[in-house]
Amino acid sequence: MDYGHSERPAGARVLPTALKVLVAGGFGAGKTTLVGAVSESRPLRTEEVLTETGIGVDDLSGVERKSTTTVAMDFGRITISNDLVLYVFGTPGQDRFWFLWDELAVGALGAVVLADTRRLADCFPSIDYFEGRGTPFVVAVNCFEGARRFGVDEIRAALDLDPEVPLLLCDARQRESGRNVLITLLEHAMKTREARRRAAGG
Repeated sequence: MDYGHSERPAGARVLPTALKVLVAGGFGAGKTTLVGAVSESRPLRTEEVLTETGIGVDDLSGVERKSTTTVAMDFGRITISNDLVLYVFGTPGQDRFWFLWDELAVGALGAVVLADTRRLADCFPSIDYFEGRGTPFVVAVNCFEGARRFGVDEIRAALDLDPEVPLLLCDARQRESGRNVLITLLEHAMKTREARRRAAGG
Protein backbone atom coordinates (compact mmCIF):
# COMPACT_ATOMS: atom_id res chain seq x y z
CA MET A 1 0.00 0.00 0.00
CA ASP A 2 1.31 3.45 -0.91
CA TYR A 3 1.01 5.67 2.13
CA GLY A 4 0.45 9.32 1.34
CA HIS A 5 0.86 11.88 4.09
CA SER A 6 -2.88 11.78 4.78
CA GLU A 7 -3.05 7.97 4.70
CA ARG A 8 -0.02 7.10 6.80
CA PRO A 9 -1.18 5.18 9.88
CA ALA A 10 -0.54 6.85 13.21
CA GLY A 11 2.75 5.71 14.63
CA ALA A 12 4.06 4.42 11.29
CA ARG A 13 7.84 4.71 11.10
CA VAL A 14 9.05 7.18 8.49
CA LEU A 15 12.48 6.45 7.07
CA PRO A 16 14.76 9.49 6.91
CA THR A 17 15.95 10.87 3.61
CA ALA A 18 19.57 9.85 2.97
CA LEU A 19 21.85 12.22 1.06
CA LYS A 20 25.39 11.70 -0.15
CA VAL A 21 28.07 14.39 0.15
CA LEU A 22 31.79 14.39 -0.54
CA VAL A 23 34.73 15.84 1.35
CA ALA A 24 37.60 16.61 -1.00
CA GLY A 25 40.80 18.64 -0.97
CA GLY A 26 44.55 18.35 -1.11
CA PHE A 27 46.80 15.80 0.54
CA GLY A 28 46.91 16.38 4.30
CA ALA A 29 44.12 18.96 4.39
CA GLY A 30 42.21 17.08 7.11
CA LYS A 31 39.57 15.14 5.17
CA THR A 32 39.90 11.95 7.21
CA THR A 33 39.85 14.00 10.42
CA LEU A 34 36.68 15.85 9.39
CA VAL A 35 34.81 12.68 8.42
CA GLY A 36 35.83 11.04 11.69
CA ALA A 37 34.80 14.07 13.74
CA VAL A 38 31.28 14.35 12.32
CA SER A 39 30.47 10.65 12.02
CA GLU A 40 28.11 9.35 14.70
CA SER A 41 29.38 5.81 14.20
CA ARG A 42 32.89 4.51 13.82
CA PRO A 43 34.00 5.77 10.40
CA LEU A 44 35.29 3.49 7.68
CA ARG A 45 38.86 4.43 6.82
CA THR A 46 41.23 3.15 4.15
CA GLU A 47 44.45 4.70 5.41
CA GLU A 48 47.83 3.19 4.74
CA VAL A 49 51.23 4.12 6.15
CA LEU A 50 53.37 6.25 3.88
CA THR A 51 56.43 4.30 2.75
CA GLU A 52 59.61 4.92 0.79
CA THR A 53 57.67 4.02 -2.36
CA GLY A 54 56.03 7.42 -2.20
CA ILE A 55 59.31 9.34 -2.13
CA GLY A 56 59.38 11.63 -5.13
CA VAL A 57 55.69 10.94 -5.76
CA ASP A 58 53.93 12.28 -2.66
CA ASP A 59 54.60 15.94 -1.91
CA LEU A 60 54.91 16.33 1.87
CA SER A 61 55.97 19.97 1.90
CA GLY A 62 54.04 21.71 4.67
CA VAL A 63 52.74 18.40 6.08
CA GLU A 64 56.01 16.67 6.90
CA ARG A 65 54.55 15.04 10.04
CA LYS A 66 51.87 13.19 8.07
CA SER A 67 52.54 9.44 8.21
CA THR A 68 49.43 7.93 6.58
CA THR A 69 47.32 8.50 3.49
CA THR A 70 43.82 7.57 2.32
CA VAL A 71 44.03 5.14 -0.59
CA ALA A 72 40.33 4.67 -1.39
CA MET A 73 37.90 6.68 0.72
CA ASP A 74 36.68 7.58 4.17
CA PHE A 75 33.05 7.04 5.07
CA GLY A 76 30.88 8.34 7.89
CA ARG A 77 27.26 8.96 8.75
CA ILE A 78 25.65 11.92 10.50
CA THR A 79 22.01 12.56 11.39
CA ILE A 80 21.12 16.19 10.70
CA SER A 81 17.49 15.88 11.82
CA ASN A 82 14.84 13.20 12.38
CA ASP A 83 14.15 13.06 8.65
CA LEU A 84 17.59 13.72 7.18
CA VAL A 85 20.78 11.64 7.26
CA LEU A 86 24.02 12.45 5.48
CA TYR A 87 26.43 9.85 4.18
CA VAL A 88 29.83 11.52 4.04
CA PHE A 89 32.52 10.22 1.70
CA GLY A 90 36.08 11.52 1.99
CA THR A 91 38.04 11.37 -1.26
CA PRO A 92 41.74 10.50 -1.52
CA GLY A 93 43.86 13.61 -1.90
CA GLN A 94 46.81 12.36 -3.92
CA ASP A 95 46.95 12.63 -7.70
CA ARG A 96 47.52 8.91 -8.17
CA PHE A 97 44.14 8.07 -6.59
CA TRP A 98 41.99 10.59 -8.47
CA PHE A 99 40.62 7.89 -10.75
CA LEU A 100 38.34 6.99 -7.82
CA TRP A 101 36.68 10.40 -7.77
CA ASP A 102 34.25 9.77 -10.62
CA GLU A 103 32.83 6.72 -8.84
CA LEU A 104 32.56 8.52 -5.51
CA ALA A 105 30.91 11.57 -7.09
CA VAL A 106 27.99 9.61 -8.58
CA GLY A 107 24.78 10.67 -6.84
CA ALA A 108 26.41 13.25 -4.59
CA LEU A 109 24.28 16.24 -3.63
CA GLY A 110 27.36 18.41 -3.19
CA ALA A 111 30.90 18.59 -1.87
CA VAL A 112 33.08 20.23 0.74
CA VAL A 113 36.47 21.33 -0.54
CA LEU A 114 38.75 21.37 2.47
CA ALA A 115 41.56 23.91 2.15
CA ASP A 116 44.84 24.22 4.02
CA THR A 117 46.48 27.66 3.96
CA ARG A 118 49.92 26.01 4.17
CA ARG A 119 49.25 24.42 0.77
CA LEU A 120 46.38 26.47 -0.60
CA ALA A 121 47.06 25.64 -4.25
CA ASP A 122 46.37 21.96 -3.48
CA CYS A 123 42.62 22.57 -3.42
CA PHE A 124 42.50 24.00 -6.97
CA PRO A 125 42.08 20.56 -8.62
CA SER A 126 39.08 19.84 -6.36
CA ILE A 127 37.50 23.21 -7.15
CA ASP A 128 38.08 22.67 -10.89
CA TYR A 129 36.64 19.16 -10.69
CA PHE A 130 33.36 20.16 -9.05
CA GLU A 131 32.99 23.28 -11.18
CA GLY A 132 33.43 21.11 -14.27
CA ARG A 133 30.76 18.65 -13.11
CA GLY A 134 28.38 21.38 -12.02
CA THR A 135 28.40 19.96 -8.48
CA PRO A 136 27.52 22.50 -5.77
CA PHE A 137 30.38 22.91 -3.32
CA VAL A 138 31.61 25.01 -0.41
CA VAL A 139 35.17 25.74 0.59
CA ALA A 140 36.06 25.14 4.24
CA VAL A 141 39.46 26.40 5.40
CA ASN A 142 40.85 24.07 8.04
CA CYS A 143 42.58 26.26 10.63
CA PHE A 144 45.66 24.27 11.62
CA GLU A 145 47.52 25.24 14.77
CA GLY A 146 50.61 27.26 13.96
CA ALA A 147 49.53 27.96 10.38
CA ARG A 148 49.43 31.55 9.20
CA ARG A 149 45.94 33.04 9.43
CA PHE A 150 44.30 34.80 6.51
CA GLY A 151 40.98 36.61 6.25
CA VAL A 152 38.08 35.05 4.36
CA ASP A 153 38.22 37.78 1.71
CA GLU A 154 41.95 37.17 1.15
CA ILE A 155 41.40 33.44 0.71
CA ARG A 156 38.42 33.97 -1.61
CA ALA A 157 40.52 36.25 -3.80
CA ALA A 158 43.45 33.80 -3.81
CA LEU A 159 41.16 30.95 -4.89
CA ASP A 160 39.28 33.16 -7.39
CA LEU A 161 35.97 31.78 -6.13
CA ASP A 162 32.65 32.82 -7.62
CA PRO A 163 30.75 35.11 -5.21
CA GLU A 164 27.98 32.56 -4.67
CA VAL A 165 30.34 29.82 -3.43
CA PRO A 166 30.29 29.79 0.39
CA LEU A 167 33.68 30.00 2.10
CA LEU A 168 34.07 29.48 5.83
CA LEU A 169 36.69 28.73 8.44
CA CYS A 170 36.56 25.48 10.40
CA ASP A 171 38.41 23.16 12.73
CA ALA A 172 38.21 19.67 11.22
CA ARG A 173 38.80 18.11 14.64
CA GLN A 174 35.64 19.57 16.15
CA ARG A 175 32.30 17.85 15.52
CA GLU A 176 30.22 21.02 15.78
CA SER A 177 32.51 22.88 13.41
CA GLY A 178 32.30 20.06 10.87
CA ARG A 179 28.54 19.87 11.27
CA ASN A 180 28.24 23.59 10.51
CA VAL A 181 30.24 23.05 7.33
CA LEU A 182 27.90 20.27 6.21
CA ILE A 183 24.79 22.31 6.99
CA THR A 184 26.22 25.21 4.97
CA LEU A 185 26.77 22.81 2.08
CA LEU A 186 23.20 21.49 2.30
CA GLU A 187 21.75 25.00 2.26
CA HIS A 188 23.94 26.00 -0.70
CA ALA A 189 23.11 22.83 -2.65
CA MET A 190 19.37 23.34 -2.14
CA LYS A 191 19.58 26.99 -3.24
CA THR A 192 21.59 25.97 -6.30
CA ARG A 193 19.09 23.27 -7.22
CA GLU A 194 16.17 25.70 -6.87
CA ALA A 195 17.95 28.37 -8.95
CA ARG A 196 18.62 25.83 -11.72
CA ARG A 197 15.01 24.66 -11.63
CA ARG A 198 13.77 28.22 -12.05
CA ALA A 199 16.26 28.93 -14.82
CA ALA A 200 14.99 25.86 -16.65
CA GLY A 201 11.42 27.10 -16.26
CA GLY A 202 10.48 24.22 -13.96
